[in-house]
Order: sequence, then C-alpha cells, then structure tokens
Amino acid sequence: MPKPVSELPENQVTPEPSLEKRTRRQFTPEYKLRIITQADACKHGELGAMLRRENLYSNQLSDWRREYAEHGIEGLSKSAPGPTASRTPEQRQIDQLRKENDRLTHKLEIANDCLELQKKALSMLDRFRNGNDA
Repeated sequence: MPKPVSELPENQVTPEPSLEKRTRRQFTPEYKLRIITQADACKHGELGAMLRRENLYSNQLSDWRREYAEHGIEGLSKSAPGPTASRTPEQRQIDQLRKENDRLTHKLEIANDCLELQKKALSMLDRFRNGNDA
C-alpha cells in the first residue's frame, strides 16, 4: 500500500535568496571621505566604537587614509580589489602555446630517437643475417 502524500508544515523554513551568496562590499568615495573625517574628529577611545558601528576594520581606514593622502579623492575611487595582472591575456596565451610547443618538440625528438634505434637494430640484423649466409 503506497504512503499518503504528506504536505509540508506551515512553519517550513525557506532560504532567502539575498542571503545565499555574499558579495564584496563596495564603498563610494564620498562614504570613505566621510569616515576619514569622522575618524579624525574622534577623541581617544572613540575610534573603535565608530568602526564597530560602521562595521569596518581598522586596516580599511588606514588604507583609505593612505590612498587619500597619496592621490586625493581619486585614490578613494579605485574599486578594483587585488593586485593588477602582471601579464596580459595575450601574453599568458603565448606562454601557454610556447609551453605546449616545447612539450610537443620534446615528444617528437623522443619519437625520432626511437626510429633511429629501430633503423640501427634493423641494420644490425641485416648484417648478422648476411654475414651468416655468406
């Protein structure tokens, strides 16, 4: 006898799509500048509370201060995380093709060496066979 189809209870938990994948936070230059000015205005002991309230880390603030001191407001507007690529995609593809070419060249050299060995072995067998017949 088959089981009856059970219905889901009303208090079933469904995942919220906005919480499924976390994304990197992005801060506008205006926000960064506002935080820098607020941090500069903080008295001794108030900076930690302000960072906790804004959910920031002290290294973010120090990075923003350094970027602002070196490049001004333009330094705060950069948004690309991580180091810049040292090689372009074309250079990476060229390197990959060179590596593939070297691998295939090495494989061809091995195949040619094997053919040379087979020729020498055949030559030796012919000499041996002709020497015994004569």
